[in-house]
Amino acid sequence: MEYDNNLNLWDFIAQQIKKNPQNRITFADYMNWVLYHPEYGYYSINKPKLGAEGDFVTSPYLGADFGEMLAEQFFQMWEILNFPNSFTLVEMGAGQGILASDILLYLQKKYPTFFKCLNYLIIEKSNFLKAQQQHQLKKNLSDTISIQWCNFEDIPNNNIIGCFFSNELVDAFPVHQVIVQNKQLQEIYITLDSENKFQEIIAELSTEKITDYFKLINIDLCSNIYPEAYRTEVNLAALDWIKTLANKLNQGFILTIDYGYTAQRYYLPSRREGTLQCYYQHRHHNDPYLNIGRQDITAHVNFTALQLYGKNWGIDGVEFTQQALFLMALGLGDRICALSQPSNYSISEILQRRECLHSLIDPMGLGNFGVLLQSKGLSPSPQQIPLKGFSFPI
Repeated sequence: MEYDNNLNLWDFIAQQIKKNPQNRITFADYMNWVLYHPEYGYYSINKPKLGAEGDFVTSPYLGADFGEMLAEQFFQMWEILNFPNSFTLVEMGAGQGILASDILLYLQKKYPTFFKCLNYLIIEKSNFLKAQQQHQLKKNLSDTISIQWCNFEDIPNNNIIGCFFSNELVDAFPVHQVIVQNKQLQEIYITLDSENKFQEIIAELSTEKITDYFKLINIDLCSNIYPEAYRTEVNLAALDWIKTLANKLNQGFILTIDYGYTAQRYYLPSRREGTLQCYYQHRHHNDPYLNIGRQDITAHVNFTALQLYGKNWGIDGVEFTQQALFLMALGLGDRICALSQPSNYSISEILQRRECLHSLIDPMGLGNFGVLLQSKGLSPSPQQIPLKGFSFPI
């Protein structure tokens, strides 16, 4: 793979290393800057990221069905909350606005009463993506729906009645990298070598929060079952994020869809290199120092950590399932069956649509994504509420 680095970003990160008294930065700092630097980061530069011309494809790019199935679940949430006059959907990390467009067009057509009660907020760090979202939604939607772009700071605490939701967001949060050395947990840092190139070094943990994280999920990487040089990730940013949502949510749900595992599966002793992956022009590899600022960097989500930490802040764990089961429970199977009925579609169109629908539930791909639903302020208890998307046991 060829180097295609953003030299301005490289210079910026090198300066941050030199400014540090210990001449090093954590991997979390590095990942944050290469992805989210406001001028030079991957999500800020004017470069296609999603779709055929980008670096990866997400579920909304396989047709409107994914958004329409989510819309069915949102409608049921509105029912469970006893049809409030104002129901807010907060989409976090909205890509190019395709998912928002699919959800809103479907609700406007099928559930007009719900649609009239709907407020739609988008939280997006990237100005580049925000402009694409605004273009997409202005093109496809009338002015009958209120869509606002904001930051978490703009939302008062204990304010939202509705649902915070995200699709493939948490995997791109900056992660700390840790490694086991001599039965001690150490951290990976980045410094500059004698030739002024990025170099990894190992030292003590940068924060006690990493130790607390493993206590929370009841994992001991220093036990005998883990091999020497076992390396993995810790997503502290995800914990801060779930705390923020807990503070902002008054009553309703948090729906998180992403690739990831429970803690026991995430930290299997055999997964000794962790889960970090980079995506560049629809190819993936595990070298985050290639294509600086030009490639996506992700790590799988630890859903157990989100669930347990959420409980500390008044968020209840409702359900956890796989995307395939979630979408089938919401009616995707009926859509697949309908393709065998007479229609005005050509054979090639039917085959293409069938391929897209099957991709959403492919157990080796998108279908194996995790879907976590958490709640706050519900009565009766969350476990007694029959949420449609979680009616198939995992």
